[in-house]
Amino acid sequence: MKPRTFRYEVKDRVGRITLDRPRTINSLTFEVYAELRDFFAWLDSDRESRGIVIAGEGRGFCSGGDFNEIIKPLLEMPLRKLREFSVMTCDVIRNMRRLRKPIVGQLHGATTGAGAVIAIACDLRLAAPDLKMAFLFTRVGLSGADMGAAYLLPRIVGLGIASELLLTGRFVEAEEAARIGLVNRVVPADKLRDEADALARTLAKGPREGLAVTKAMINRELDGGLEQALAWEAEEQSKLMQGADFKEAYRAFSEKREPRFEG
Repeated sequence: MKPRTFRYEVKDRVGRITLDRPRTINSLTFEVYAELRDFFAWLDSDRESRGIVIAGEGRGFCSGGDFNEIIKPLLEMPLRKLREFSVMTCDVIRNMRRLRKPIVGQLHGATTGAGAVIAIACDLRLAAPDLKMAFLFTRVGLSGADMGAAYLLPRIVGLGIASELLLTGRFVEAEEAARIGLVNRVVPADKLRDEADALARTLAKGPREGLAVTKAMINRELDGGLEQALAWEAEEQSKLMQGADFKEAYRAFSEKREPRFEG
């Protein structure tokens, strides 16, 4: 499978996904979401890779959904289409977590919105010192529980910190991210790629089935509720996309002012 909307290469049994829309800090479009969903599903049967790295080109890892190519069209969609979109975004995370290979997130710069959720869906995360990570969904009038964030984040940083990050949408920088366990460690920017590749190579050299079962057990033994969590979040998020606050966030962004949420 050769992706069109991002780059992919394999070296030393490590598959490297590079989000490649640097002009918009690798923002996600409908096409990118769909291809990521399908690509992570395909990777499970790919015989060349034993570990995966996901990174972003340019100034940041991923700034989330593209304002013009996703946010604006969503305002005009009926509920059925909004639900289909929300399910598709959740399927990206579902396929990342189902993948029987470890995924290393190579994070730098802006890692926000859906980009932040993709980051926490990775098994391990390395960050450059310039990392700025935020779950911005409430800032655009939506729920902080999106794409499995309310399931995954509390299991990484604990309920109290996860609640703060999802409710406020505030930014977390690299030092704090390491301190609270949001990333595994901070690496100098000029060594980040090498460190991420080295970690993935170490994992790729490990027992393929043993690592696959380990990852599967981590998922299963959390509490078995991810499928239900994803279904709930897709349902509620698609409804909120029809709400007044989402529309107000769009208007405020267009008018370069703070939103006034009253929905």
